[in-house]
Amino acid sequence: MTLNTHLLTSLDEVRAFLEGNAAVTFTAPDANERYGWLETTLHRFGYSQLGRADKGLLLAFARKVTGYSRAQTTRLVGQWRCQRKLADRRGPPSRPFARRYTDADVRTLAAMDRLHNQMSGPATKKLAERMARMFGEAACERLATISVAHLYNLRASTTYQRQRGHHEPTRARCVAIGERRRPQPQGQPGYLRVDSVHQGDWDGVKGLYIINLVDAVTQFEVVVAVERICENFLIPALEQAMNAFPFVIRGFHSDNGSEYVNHKIAAMLDKLRVEFTKSRARRTNDNALVESKNASVVRKHLGYSHIPSQHAQAVCAFLIGFLTPYLNYHRPCFFPEVVLDAKGRQRRRYRYEHMNTPYEKLKTLPDAASFLKPDATFADLDHRAMTMTDNQAAEQLNREREKLFQTIKAKKVA
Repeated sequence: MTLNTHLLTSLDEVRAFLEGNAAVTFTAPDANERYGWLETTLHRFGYSQLGRADKGLLLAFARKVTGYSRAQTTRLVGQWRCQRKLADRRGPPSRPFARRYTDADVRTLAAMDRLHNQMSGPATKKLAERMARMFGEAACERLATISVAHLYNLRASTTYQRQRGHHEPTRARCVAIGERRRPQPQGQPGYLRVDSVHQGDWDGVKGLYIINLVDAVTQFEVVVAVERICENFLIPALEQAMNAFPFVIRGFHSDNGSEYVNHKIAAMLDKLRVEFTKSRARRTNDNALVESKNASVVRKHLGYSHIPSQHAQAVCAFLIGFLTPYLNYHRPCFFPEVVLDAKGRQRRRYRYEHMNTPYEKLKTLPDAASFLKPDATFADLDHRAMTMTDNQAAEQLNREREKLFQTIKAKKVA
């Protein structure tokens, strides 16, 4: 479309043109045409003699027709006022910077990475230095002086990628199992945080797995062991652990590992009418409670040494029969008090007077009896808690743990 603006002879006609074409954008096809049009328009309307408001109107008209930005239009008008003509003052493109590291250097780097399975940047630079200075490899002379940061730049170049082959990063896979959010117990027990601890592999012998379940409100904890972290072993162990809690289970929260986020676990929880949630990305506190218990409970009592998977049944009997009762009825825990500071932010205070065992915390909840399972009563739980003192429970725990590890050691030697 050809736009004939020479018919606009007054600023009132320019104002009417702008108001009538507010939603229309015009762009001249060539920069020289736009320069010529702008130069003619500024001269025809006497831009230098106009008032401030009329100058603004004419500048808006120029931006509308040429498509230039406000800053570019202002620069061109300033050039016209000084020289009474407009021209492209840009010179020819300057020479590019000389490359210090050539394609040959990139190919040498790719060959080194292929041989050494792409070590870290500092280690690769050290290899280049050794090749150049100790073995006289001329191809590595420039790579020996490269910075580690620029070495990674060379690895990202097209030449390097062609030498090493196509690299495709891991693609995120959306699994529509469980809800990705932090559970909200609202002061009610039964919302479990779940995590697993591996006792390591040794010389091809698989180690067993510890499954740790902790209630978010009372810190009531049940620990079990399984031979393998798969559905055949995990589902019966989870059912056993959930049955060991004296209160009704309402929520099940885990990380995003496939051992928990799968259809069989989801079906089991759905059958029990248990809410299934999983941790959010970049929210490390979502499952922090059970992870802290992994260190302060599981690792403290079972250690970091390898336990063969064949002992899973014996270890599970120890965990259910001795460790779990000790943790819930005889081991005090800190419980946070949430307070608001002067800026309205939540702060957690761990006061000594708020330290209780998980069972004592359960009893202090409002209407605590309503949370218990139908076959559980506080009279039976009190009897279980008072059967032995805390020291007696600890002595029994240590004695049984010593027996367990002696059995495991004897079988290893045999």
